[in-house]
Amino acid sequence: MLLALIPLFDENINVKAYSVFAQRENQFLNPFSYATGMYDGSTYVEGLEAVMTTGLGTLSDDKPVFVPVSNVAIFSELESVCTEYRDRIILLIDRTIPPIPMYIDRLKELKNAGFRLAIRRLAVPEFQVYSPIIAIVDFIFLNNKKIAIDKAMIYFQRLFPDVKLIAGNIDTMEEFENIKSGGGYDFYEGEFYRIPAGVDEHEITPMKATKLRLLQLVNSSDFELNDAASVISNDTAITVQLLQMVNRIVKMSEIKTIKHAAAMLGQRELKKWINTVVMHNLCGDRPNELTRLSLLRAKFAENLSDVFGMKDKSDELFLMGLFSIIDVVLEKPMEDALDILQLSQAIKDALVKHEGQLGPVFDFMMAYETADWSEVSRVMTIKKFDTDKVYRAYIDSLSWYRETIK
Repeated sequence: MLLALIPLFDENINVKAYSVFAQRENQFLNPFSYATGMYDGSTYVEGLEAVMTTGLGTLSDDKPVFVPVSNVAIFSELESVCTEYRDRIILLIDRTIPPIPMYIDRLKELKNAGFRLAIRRLAVPEFQVYSPIIAIVDFIFLNNKKIAIDKAMIYFQRLFPDVKLIAGNIDTMEEFENIKSGGGYDFYEGEFYRIPAGVDEHEITPMKATKLRLLQLVNSSDFELNDAASVISNDTAITVQLLQMVNRIVKMSEIKTIKHAAAMLGQRELKKWINTVVMHNLCGDRPNELTRLSLLRAKFAENLSDVFGMKDKSDELFLMGLFSIIDVVLEKPMEDALDILQLSQAIKDALVKHEGQLGPVFDFMMAYETADWSEVSRVMTIKKFDTDKVYRAYIDSLSWYRETIK
């Protein structure tokens, strides 16, 4: 199983839901595997299986999830399979489900069973043809790159006022602000939240400068714990968060000082957690999902060290993932942002040039994050990766975030 989560935001860039994109197996090795299932030999829904086995809390912090359903799986025993979370699972269909009676009747059955429905990938000429289905669904995804989003909003508000609109494929913050200003959309989806809004001209605030000095100190080659402890003690918020986080990791302990934490964890492990907490603080004025993304990437990259046969690089991979959004946080080009920190050349090469020993891990992680299963499967085939190991590496990062950060 492969699985990735794509966030959906409200107008304040707060996450309100996730889309769950899953694939059963490596499609390069078994291209037809996704067409067969596990429930008495019937077709099943990969994303739904992931939700039911992993739990909505771990996947989405109990937020609603959109789960794609194929034109065949729509007739599977979804009602008996989905015995939990039905009020928070939104079945996502597309144009492969035609607006003919057998499908319309089935969609009505699912609605009556308590499911919510959404549709995506409709072209403008199909709006009228699909009106019998649009009248049933609760949400419709509209592609910002292929549809005049402002005109579409007027069309749907006039003809289907009860359908919630989702503006998708938004690449930049400017596009997001323009669409938001027009009103009418309930959710927004795209990469805009993790793309720097501007570069070069932004000054680093004194508060961020203090935190960056701590990162420089911790990541320097001559790092001394006593020096870091004295700097950390000047920031009460970081001290409290660090100790809270460490106490979650070290069970049955009451760690009250940074030095005590070092004694329990060791300097190497404590360094990782200082970086984690400080980065968490640096993201404080950014969308919450950006903080989550940074920390999930950190743990996912660390977990992938075993998959890539690079266990000796697990610490560097953690930092690579953690600081992979530092350009967004500081609103500077990645190369300039990394120059401020005392990170290894291997991390810089991966994040700036997508090169070096860590580069392939970063590229693989980015493909996985965006559910680019063709690229993920290609790499797994070439490198003979075990699909389950990759899946567990990702799921473990979600569990780690929930248990450690939340």
